Amino acid sequence: MTDDSFLPSTIRIDRRLVGLKKAVLFLSFLSLTILPNCGSGEEKPTQQKVVVIGIDGLDPQLLNKFMSQDKLPNFQKLKDQGGFKPLATSIPPQSPVAWSNFITGMDPGGHGIFDFIHRDPNTILPYFSISRLESSQKTIKVGKWIIPLSSGKAKLLRNGKAFWEYLSKHKIPTTILKVPANFPPVETKGGNSISGMGTPDILGTYGTFTYYTDAATESYEDISGGSVINIKLINNTLQASLVGPPNPFREGNPDTQVDFTVWRDPENPVGKIEIQGEEILLNEGEWSEWLPIRFELVPYFKSVSAIVRFFLKEVHPHFRMYVTPINIDPSDPALPISTPAQYAGEVCESVGYFYTQGMPEDTKALQAGILNDAEYLEQARIVLEEEVSMLEFALDRFEQGFLFYYFSSVDQNCHVFWRAVDSKHVFYSEKLNQQFGDVIERLYGRMDDVVGRVLEKIEGSNTTLLIMSDHGFVPFYRAFHLNTWLKNEGYIVLKDALKQGEAEVFQNVDWRKTRAYALGLNGLYLNLRGREFSGIVRPGWQAQLLLDEISEKLLALKDRQNGQPIIAKIYRSSDVYHGPYVKQAPDLLIGFNRGYRASWETILGKIPKEMLIDNEDKWSGDHCIAAEFVPGVVLSNKPILKESPALYDLAPTILGEFGLNKGEQMIGNNIFEPTKVANAQ
Repeated sequence: MTDDSFLPSTIRIDRRLVGLKKAVLFLSFLSLTILPNCGSGEEKPTQQKVVVIGIDGLDPQLLNKFMSQDKLPNFQKLKDQGGFKPLATSIPPQSPVAWSNFITGMDPGGHGIFDFIHRDPNTILPYFSISRLESSQKTIKVGKWIIPLSSGKAKLLRNGKAFWEYLSKHKIPTTILKVPANFPPVETKGGNSISGMGTPDILGTYGTFTYYTDAATESYEDISGGSVINIKLINNTLQASLVGPPNPFREGNPDTQVDFTVWRDPENPVGKIEIQGEEILLNEGEWSEWLPIRFELVPYFKSVSAIVRFFLKEVHPHFRMYVTPINIDPSDPALPISTPAQYAGEVCESVGYFYTQGMPEDTKALQAGILNDAEYLEQARIVLEEEVSMLEFALDRFEQGFLFYYFSSVDQNCHVFWRAVDSKHVFYSEKLNQQFGDVIERLYGRMDDVVGRVLEKIEGSNTTLLIMSDHGFVPFYRAFHLNTWLKNEGYIVLKDALKQGEAEVFQNVDWRKTRAYALGLNGLYLNLRGREFSGIVRPGWQAQLLLDEISEKLLALKDRQNGQPIIAKIYRSSDVYHGPYVKQAPDLLIGFNRGYRASWETILGKIPKEMLIDNEDKWSGDHCIAAEFVPGVVLSNKPILKESPALYDLAPTILGEFGLNKGEQMIGNNIFEPTKVANAQ
């Protein structure tokens, strides 16, 4: 595999929504106790092995297209050996929802993950659905110092039992690398894991970059997921700081920081960075390696380790430098990112530092214009190199049991480079197509290399191989402000109609008169009495009639620009979900038509004046629409006998390969067994 095989030949990412300002404060988690693995127990010898490679966003139509063009020989080989079918995704088809289906063998009614964004019905404030960081509840104050008496903790919000917990119970060794919706990682005996999507950076966010510039003409307002620092060089010297987590040991929890200095060569396109005794010389357009840094909390007693990369974007005539989100240091993690606790360090020792942040491709910096297309692709290449290296590490050590590995690159780059292949998108151009039109195809080629490497590893052994994805992809042409539609139809009432579009997160909503609202990518809620803090809609028949009315109107809604329906399907959570958490779900799940999606403003509860707009964003491909339009894929070296496999079928399938029955809560079935048909009466 060549390092740059997925890049264009001419040169060498739900994600604006994860840039919530001040997402979760990283308060006293640094006193968090990372417990060692509670004993591995005696491993049960087994000749059976199972490998699952998860490729986020791998689309069945694109996969078929490239296979038919003889561009993916290893995918084709696997298809010929066993089988290839579309894989029904989750409702809604969002990554944390879909991967939770995969992990638990349940739908959202069983595991309780309904969207990237959930809301607290007592406040209607949004929060990230996957995990929560909780500070120490017991402290004492000594002068200006705060002494935690108990540990803070990271809490996984996904419910239900992960399938590898069943494997561990039967002493089958497991390795689970980077699976989403698994932070902090589930503790198991005899298993290794590293958390994936849902793992925060050192600030407790899903990724906050920093950009330093002395270009006074540059103006960046309301950047999602980043911070722009306007600086002034004095005698070609920059004195600046990296902002770290709040210090839980100091009164007021002031931000920690690490100072650094940059010297700019007055004539040549070169800069030198000095930080904590390290000196790094970078050419213009060059990335540094990962640099370990430490944020001091208590002098000589307590500090936090982290890692960061610098990218010297421009030296002259202006100074421009991008700094990655500050990642948790895998060699000395401040939060639990692996099981056992030392496993991340073992991987780091072998493959080097790597992105621990759960969504590593910085599509936010690309969307904001901080990184251009070529610069972003280099950052994405770094991510993919790390992912391939970690897979090699795992394959070299895989002798028995179960191995899972996750790749993020197809998903994130389809999101931001769909515009380079789709002439209908507002950002498409012939020049863009010539430069970047082969990015997606090359990424599929890299994944084909990965499949070939795994096939080579398992050849001649009793190993079942599954290649799967959580969803497919479609274009994102038009953005729908769902809350604006609800306001126009009288379901949302504003306190001050003249201030529409100005307020954040429903601050201008009169809840005493509001009957419904939208939050997240696909969720619509009633303002239900007894559930919401100021609910007015009566449960029962009144609520059902209102849901019928809203559904009927939305399904009839047409885009005046082209006459197309905006909404293709509406699901009631009570109809499509099963399990104890159905009542916590949105009342309606909005299945957008192909080409449409909820606006970024809808996700966070804003109410702009316009209802439907062109998607003028580099985030040009998506999947958060009607589930029927975006199935994932499943390929195996064994025949797939189930007629219409779904994501929640894979957990029972994996257990079945080891001779284990599926868990009681699992609603899926083994895909290697024929679909059961009820006997005619």
